[in-house]
Amino acid sequence: MKRRHLMPFGAEIQDDGSVRFALWAPGARQVELALQESVTETFLPLTAQPDGWFLLATDRAGPGSRYRFRIDGDLKVPDPASRYQPADVHGPSEVVKPHAFEWRDGDWRGRPWEETVVYELHVGAFTAAGDFAAVAERLDHLVDLGVTAMELMPVAAFPGARNWGYDGVLPFAPDASYGRPEDLKMLVQEAHARGLMVFLDVVYNHFGPEGNYLHAYAPDFFTERHHTPWGAAINFDGPGSATVREYFVHNALYWLEEYHLDGLRLDAVHAILDDSAPDILEELAAAVAAGPARRRHVHLILENDDNAARYLERDAAGAPRHYVAQWNDDIHHALHTLVTGETDGYYADYADRPVWYLGRCLAEGFGYQGEPSPFRDGARRGADSRHLPPTAFVSFLQNHDQVGNRALGERMAELAEPDALQAALAVMLLAPSPPLLFMGDEFCAPSPFQFFCDFGADLAADVTAGRRREFARFERFADPAAQEAIPDPNDPATFEGSRLDWTTLAQDTHRHWLEFYRGLLALRREHVVPLLPDLVPGTAGFGQPGPRALWVTWRLAGGGHLGVAANLGPDPLPADAVVPAQGDVLYAHPAQAADPQTVWPPWSVVWRLRKGVP
Repeated sequence: MKRRHLMPFGAEIQDDGSVRFALWAPGARQVELALQESVTETFLPLTAQPDGWFLLATDRAGPGSRYRFRIDGDLKVPDPASRYQPADVHGPSEVVKPHAFEWRDGDWRGRPWEETVVYELHVGAFTAAGDFAAVAERLDHLVDLGVTAMELMPVAAFPGARNWGYDGVLPFAPDASYGRPEDLKMLVQEAHARGLMVFLDVVYNHFGPEGNYLHAYAPDFFTERHHTPWGAAINFDGPGSATVREYFVHNALYWLEEYHLDGLRLDAVHAILDDSAPDILEELAAAVAAGPARRRHVHLILENDDNAARYLERDAAGAPRHYVAQWNDDIHHALHTLVTGETDGYYADYADRPVWYLGRCLAEGFGYQGEPSPFRDGARRGADSRHLPPTAFVSFLQNHDQVGNRALGERMAELAEPDALQAALAVMLLAPSPPLLFMGDEFCAPSPFQFFCDFGADLAADVTAGRRREFARFERFADPAAQEAIPDPNDPATFEGSRLDWTTLAQDTHRHWLEFYRGLLALRREHVVPLLPDLVPGTAGFGQPGPRALWVTWRLAGGGHLGVAANLGPDPLPADAVVPAQGDVLYAHPAQAADPQTVWPPWSVVWRLRKGVP
C-alpha cells in the first residue's frame, strides 16, 4: 500500500517523474532553485505567480535530489515544506518520494479513544542509540506494560544534534538525527502491528530561534498584531493568513496521511492567537474530520493553559465536535502538591486545598473553571467543564514539561515518598480519564530529564544564562552559586544524562515498580475501560470529609456507579473519616484499606464498582 499527502507547496514528484517546486515568497522579487548536481550547483528560475507564489517543474530533479531556494540572487534557504533535511536545518532539502515506502498495515483502523493509555517519549533520550529504529526495539515493552498509544515529542527538524523538539523550524521534516522519513514510517508500522497507536506532538504556536528563514522572504507569515512569549505571533488572522493557515492544516494532514499516525497533540494552543471565525484550531479539526478521520480513529489532543472547554464540546451522540481531549495540568498540579508538599510557582494555586482540586478534576475536568488564579495575579482562568465526559481530560503525574522544566530535572520518585507516589498512581491510573506516562515512569527511572538543546555559540550562551535567570526567583536558587549548578542546556552531558538507563531494570526496586504499573494498567483494561462508554457526563460527584480525605463517584447509564475513596495523607484516619464508595472492591492499596475496621491507613486508596443500581 502506498500513502502520500499532496501539498500545494514544497517539492512534489509528478506522474511523469518531474518535480514541481513551489514556494510562497511574497517578500521576494525573484526565486531560483539551487539544485545540487554532482559537485556543482545549478540555478533554475521559478516563475512568479499571483499572490506571492513562485513555481517550477523540472525533470532535472528526482528522488534524492538536494536543493535550496535562492532569494533575490543572494540568500539560500531550505524548503519550508521540506520532507527531509539530511544536513540539518541550514543545509539543503532532499526530494522525497513518499510512494517509495510500501505500507503493510492496510487493515489498521486505530483504536477507540476510551482504550487510550499514553506513553510520552523523546526519541533521542528514550534509548542509547536515540533514533526511530531503537524506539521500535522497545515496542514490546510498551505493549507488556499496558500502553495503547505512544506519543512522540516533536520530531520536526531542529538546529543542532539534540533538542526537546519545541525549537523546530521545518515542521514537515523528521529530524535527521533520528533517521530518515522511511525509518519513522517503519516505526509507525511496527507499532500498528502490535496494536499500538502513535501520536505526534506538533508545534503550531511558534518557530524556533535558529534556522527559521521565513522572515527573510515571507514576512506575512508573522504579525505584530499579536505577541507570544517568542515574539511576533504567527499570522493566522491578518493579510496573507490564508496561506499560513493552509500551511499548518496541510502539516496536520500530512502527518496523519503520509505517516499514518493515529493522532496529534497540539502544543500550547493558548499561544495561537487568532481572532477569525472559525479560528485555525476549528478549521484544522474540521479538515481532519473530513479527511483521515472519516476512515479510521484519529484523535486530536490539546495543551491549553486557558482551560477553554469549547474546543472539547461533544455532539448529541457524544462524539467530539473538534478535539477529543486536553492535557489536564490542574490534576497534575494538585497531585504534585499533595505528594511533594511543593508550593512554589504555579503550585501556589493549589496549596490551600489540593485534595479539593484533585476531587474536582476527577469529577468535573478542570480544577480552575473561571476562578481567579493567584499565580496569575488574580486573573480568572478556565471555563465550566462539568458537562464534559472524563475522557475529555488526559491525566498525568509527570510529563516532559513537569520534569524537564524543573531546574535539575528531578523525577517524582526523587521528590515523593514511595507510599505517597503509589497512592497517587492508584488514583490516576484507575480513574476514567485516560492516563499519560512519561518515559521511564513505569520503572521509576533514576535518570533525570533535563532541558537540552544545541544552538550556535551566541544563542547558546543567551539560552544558558536565561535558563539560570528563570530560576533565580525560587528561594533554592536565589544564590548565584546555586544558579551555576543548574545544568547547561547546551552541554552534551546534559543530554546524555537525560537518556533512560534500561539496565536499571535488573535491580529489584525498579522491577517491582514496573510490576506495580503493569498491575494497575491490567486492572484498568479489564474493569475500567469497559465502563467508560456508560459513564453519564455531568453526574459525577466528589466530597472532602477532611483535609486529606476524598471520595469521588461516577454514575453509569445502566444504573450503579464507579467510586474511589482515599486517605491522601501521611497519617491514619478514623474508619468513618472517609465516606467509602459502595460496591465490590476492584482495588485496594494497601490491601487492609479494603475493609477499614478502625482506621484508614496513610496513603490508602480503595476503588469499588456497583452495577445495576442507582
